[in-house]
Amino acid sequence: MTGSGEAQESTPDLSLSIELRSVNNRHLKIVVRGSDPFPQLEAEFERVIRKTVRRGSVHVQVRATRSTPSTEAKLNTTTLAVYLKQIGQVCSENGTPELLPHLASGLLSLPGIATEQGASRGLPDDDWPQVERVLNAALVRLQKARQQEGQAMADELMAQNGAMIADLGRVKELIPGVTVNYRKRIMERVRQAVAEAGITIEPDQLIREVAIFADRTDVSEEVMRLSAHAEQFAELVIKGAVDGAGRRLEFVVQEMGREINTLGSKAGDVAISRLVVEMKAALEKVRELIQNVE
Repeated sequence: MTGSGEAQESTPDLSLSIELRSVNNRHLKIVVRGSDPFPQLEAEFERVIRKTVRRGSVHVQVRATRSTPSTEAKLNTTTLAVYLKQIGQVCSENGTPELLPHLASGLLSLPGIATEQGASRGLPDDDWPQVERVLNAALVRLQKARQQEGQAMADELMAQNGAMIADLGRVKELIPGVTVNYRKRIMERVRQAVAEAGITIEPDQLIREVAIFADRTDVSEEVMRLSAHAEQFAELVIKGAVDGAGRRLEFVVQEMGREINTLGSKAGDVAISRLVVEMKAALEKVRELIQNVE
């Protein structure tokens, strides 16, 4: 689910702002951005975030300002001298000493020339409690935004499930007529065959043919199981706001798809086949939505 949340806190030593943005993802992925040393603390951030967020890509942006700078710029004169010597030697060997001033002007951007004392140090231990407080406050705001989207998603899931249940109800109404219609069609064919060829058909043969068709197209078990799955789906959507149900919803939808496919292949009726298509369309919308449900 998508959402964002931000929190700030300032102390005499550190002004800190943390912004969280989440986008849809089947798994939990956390990326931390900001000035050093915060990107190095991704594991610590994940430990805190994982307590609240189960799925999604969470982007963390940290902005920190210290009242007393902890770093001091310094030139590495030894490395600088080595670079100058090598550049001068190359220019002399190639007969272009006039290029030395131009090449030397870019030396400060080379690796290892300008360093910051303490730049590689981690976050001071006294600062982490503040970082964790701000992170938790941002998580509260993030979850509030995600819950609003989650409620809208739950409403849509219930609507699609209700549409499938309504179509399944119409299938139940059509099932008894499938065998009756088949019996009428086969009787008409028999009458035509008898009239054209002058042959006779035993009633037992007709009854046996109709019984075989009825057994082959019996979808009562599929309808019963699909109804049970739809009820379980609705229960999980309602409970999902409390304990999370994303994975279980995926399993239930998988079973619903299996029953709908079997129903379509066995039904043997055009009207039922059309309803199966509608149920498949609704189930596909559900599949897309539950990829983002925790």
